Amino acid sequence: MTRTPSKPLVLVALLLASFVINLDTTLVNVALPTLTRELGTSTSQLQWVVDAYNLVFAALLLTSGSLSDRFGRKGMLMAGLLVFGVASFVGGYATTPAELIAARAVMGLGAAMTFPATLALLTSVFTSRKERALSIGLWGATAGVAIALGPIVGGFLLEHYSWGSIFYTLGPVSLAVIALVALYVPKSKSRVAHRLDYLGLILSAGFMGLLVYTIIEAPSRGWTSTATLAGFGGSLVLLIAFIVGERRSAEPMLDVRLFRDLRFTAASVSVTISFFTLFGFIFLITQYFQFIRSYSPLSTGVHLLPVAVSVAIGSTLGTRLAVRVGTKVIVTVGLALQALFYFWVASDISPTLSYGIIAGQMIVFGLGMGLTSAPATESIMGAVAGDQAGVGSAVNDSTRLLGGTLGVAIIGSVYATQYDARLTSTLPASVPPELSDLAHQSVGAAFGVSGQLAAHGQAALGGAVRHAATGAFDHGLTIGCLVAAFVAVAGALFAGVYLPAQPPRHPEQEHRPA
Repeated sequence: MTRTPSKPLVLVALLLASFVINLDTTLVNVALPTLTRELGTSTSQLQWVVDAYNLVFAALLLTSGSLSDRFGRKGMLMAGLLVFGVASFVGGYATTPAELIAARAVMGLGAAMTFPATLALLTSVFTSRKERALSIGLWGATAGVAIALGPIVGGFLLEHYSWGSIFYTLGPVSLAVIALVALYVPKSKSRVAHRLDYLGLILSAGFMGLLVYTIIEAPSRGWTSTATLAGFGGSLVLLIAFIVGERRSAEPMLDVRLFRDLRFTAASVSVTISFFTLFGFIFLITQYFQFIRSYSPLSTGVHLLPVAVSVAIGSTLGTRLAVRVGTKVIVTVGLALQALFYFWVASDISPTLSYGIIAGQMIVFGLGMGLTSAPATESIMGAVAGDQAGVGSAVNDSTRLLGGTLGVAIIGSVYATQYDARLTSTLPASVPPELSDLAHQSVGAAFGVSGQLAAHGQAALGGAVRHAATGAFDHGLTIGCLVAAFVAVAGALFAGVYLPAQPPRHPEQEHRPA
């Protein structure tokens, strides 16, 4: 039986649930090289170890958010944590890549059931704008810290235990969080029992699933290939069908007229852009640390701590400042700081750059990320009615996931193209063709070629390969950073023009519990 709600304990339980889901976002990445050695996982299979989770997570977010509004957010949260924890535990004992990929897909289902419910429950318990802003700020801080701590936790486990430990340890943790939720989180659902919008559920899952799958595959297929264009075209058709169906439905899962509210739409765009830059940053900086600086996975995670701390500070301060001086100002400043970070990195990145300067750059980025995402999320949740909190949270989560997926795909493609082009022009012609092809695959592979040549008495040629690969990496990193910077500038301009400063002042505009 649920006890009388204690708001601090409710907050702790929901933040821990959010933490577990966000931690897994980056936890698995540090294990990918180990999976290649231990399970014989191919490059394509490694991609799907990551993407199977993201694809199912994205496809079922809106569906899960709608079902939680209808049947109860607390029950959906607990069920999601159970699915996530059991699948993660089982995945830790996988013996083939296919088994692990299947477990990751089921984990994505659990994450989709869990994540929207955490934010929806927060806004049903913390109902005044100041309370809601503080709780969402802490929710955003928790997400940022979890994403940054993933490599640290994963690196520690890999150094002391088998690769499976990064999966099966999440099982008991999930059970502990379920117990906290059961004890302290109150029940919450829509006050009015709506009929299920089956067409909306199917179309939303199809649209999100196809769109994310197309983005994931676009870098390897080509952004202008027939398959990619067909995927984007199919996504657009499904989106239009979803919008038309929702407008005609007497009881839609998502009232699409909500997107007329700039407080909702402009904030959603801002969240998308902020996570575009965040995941683009993680993609680039982890390679820089591990390949160029030769840090271990654990050391890489530790060196990312300035981001975690500054995201936490920015998130908690951002929502408070948004209440006082306006969401428009804070979100615009946050996106501008993210753009400043990328311009700064592009201007002076080098293999020998002082870590003190890198830490300063990461603090600027983390503060910008926190000032953007948490206040924008508060704006989104403040714009939806209490009985649609689950769907509103799912929309917010979808923008985060879409932004992150686009960030890795687009910035990764830009980086890879520039790396390949620069290496073609600088790699010594005397490198054997098979080794040259290998060096073009990645900077890590190029460093491996360098080591092979040095081991066979060709130290000078190996050094030249390493120098060429480092220069090509720096060039690709610079161009990738410039792309991210201009996207952040566009986001800052958009927020500055379209994002309302404050909620409209109607009689009692506070978010009512459901």
